[in-house]
Amino acid sequence: MPQTKPIVSIENVVASATINQDLDLNEIQKKFPKVEYNPEQFPGAVFRLTKPKTATLLFRTGKMVCTGSKSSDMAQKAVKTVVENLREKKIKIKNDAIVTIQNIVASINLGGKIHLEKAARTVPRSMYEPEQFPGLIHRMLDPKVVILIFASGKLVCTGGKTVEDVYRAVNSLHVLLEEKGLMEYQ
Repeated sequence: MPQTKPIVSIENVVASATINQDLDLNEIQKKFPKVEYNPEQFPGAVFRLTKPKTATLLFRTGKMVCTGSKSSDMAQKAVKTVVENLREKKIKIKNDAIVTIQNIVASINLGGKIHLEKAARTVPRSMYEPEQFPGLIHRMLDPKVVILIFASGKLVCTGGKTVEDVYRAVNSLHVLLEEKGLMEYQ
């Protein structure tokens, strides 16, 4: 059994959304002067909210990408708020946005040091090239996530679609590191 419980912190939830209709990004920028839209540099407009603190990219096709939220609920709320703001300024949006969580990024502290050289030889689907990157890159199949493992006992998990995916991946990796004697506690 692991000696400590991993401390997991959700850092970013990325969600995609669609309203199934075209958007006039020039009109949106006129009505919302704070919206960043430079079509020569990037095809989307950036709509920032302070509550919840997020950035939502709006595309002409009606597709959106929301980043910066700390939970799936917050991402859903942010997209809903953006759509409500657009409607308030008389931008006709027929449908509510359909939101899909694409990626959850979490930072984790396992509370002990990890022997990366040994882990690279022991943990399946792992890559460790310290000259290029200080962490071991572990690709997990179920759930399908990538975990960056650092000697300090800190991890970064990316690719999860649910918070449960993140916890399941982290706990499964932690148990494996323990069982193989790859963790060292002070």
